[in-house]
Amino acid sequence: MATTAQSVGDICRAARSAARTLAASDSATRDRALETIATGLETQMDEILEANALDLEAGREAGLSDALLDRLLLTPERVRGMAAGTRQVAALPDPVGELLGGGRLENGLELKKVRVPLGVIAIVYEARPNVTIDAAALCLKSGNACVLRGSSSATHSNAVLAQIAADAAASAGLPRDAVALVAGGGRAELAELATQDRTVDLIIPRGGEGLKAALTGVATVPVIYAASGNCHVYVDAAADLDKALAVTLNAKVQRPGVCNAAETLLVHREVAADFIPAVLAALDAQGVELRVDGRTRSLVSGDVASRLVAATDEDWDTEFLALTLAVGIVDSLDEAIEHIGAHGSGHSEAIITEDLTAALTFERAVDAACVYVNASTRFTDGGEFGMGAEIGNSTQKLHARGPIGLRELCTFKYVVTGDGHVRG
Repeated sequence: MATTAQSVGDICRAARSAARTLAASDSATRDRALETIATGLETQMDEILEANALDLEAGREAGLSDALLDRLLLTPERVRGMAAGTRQVAALPDPVGELLGGGRLENGLELKKVRVPLGVIAIVYEARPNVTIDAAALCLKSGNACVLRGSSSATHSNAVLAQIAADAAASAGLPRDAVALVAGGGRAELAELATQDRTVDLIIPRGGEGLKAALTGVATVPVIYAASGNCHVYVDAAADLDKALAVTLNAKVQRPGVCNAAETLLVHREVAADFIPAVLAALDAQGVELRVDGRTRSLVSGDVASRLVAATDEDWDTEFLALTLAVGIVDSLDEAIEHIGAHGSGHSEAIITEDLTAALTFERAVDAACVYVNASTRFTDGGEFGMGAEIGNSTQKLHARGPIGLRELCTFKYVVTGDGHVRG
């Protein structure tokens, strides 16, 4: 496994060489590497947790928020989940070589459009060490080499996890440099990685707007942004309020520090008097700080009302990644859609309604990677979508949108077979 004992350029050149071997490897070999990763996670559990404990201790000393510490935390259950996810990826159909189209042309040439690996994929990510394994597993399965740059807050965890992945690749007969870790170096190193356009085919940043901004001005490598999630739950006039309460609580509280958690609740005025007091009381009981508009505040009394905070213009645009929720009342479905269009990040948006027409209108009008009807935004996840894992969730529209899984890490080529054909 490469580290910054080598230069970034050397690491990327070694990954490019490894990618050529990976592209020619068979599915059984790549699956064997993934099974070895899963086994390594299980057998080296103590080493992983000891390394993670060092990162957590450093994070607490550095004053990381509870939400960031939760993203950093590895438990036996989470490590076993990583192993299970790796095996799920291994069990998925191999995308490499998949026939996408083609046929015999009028001139007799045989044309095939086939799926192929991208080559070398650099993944830049913050806090969450599980991404090290998710990225390695997805890249190896799809025939790609990966260059990993994790957060300094997860240095010890990422080092152990990347070593497990690199060792597994080597034990299966694949190049060790197929999984490379770039550690440390700050923004200068990030800029260097983002300009390796002769060796790196794609860079995927998985983090907040600060990371996106750091890459936007310097990257010469193509980028798919797995960016922020300013996600909404809209409770329609025709909503089942029991469903609305359950979905809202899950979307906000179940794991608030992740990109598919809800950050804004919008409620139609026709159900606001019934729904707002109940949902705000339930959220308040879970420790959620509620930033509300004036109409919302007017519907709440007692202790809950005393803890409400007046929402600012900035709150509607904020990905809190914490137990904080902006709450507002809208007069119509159209106003909710307009609000989401103005403030959403294109990640995941939900409507709660029993009105089919309203649901279809929301589906078609809301511009987001994932749109939910009567379900929590928390389902936007490669594992939940049957992909085994994901590298991130793309909020862009070209090449990949939504969870980035195996097929999103591939491109295609045309293979043309003739019999001495020449063009006249």
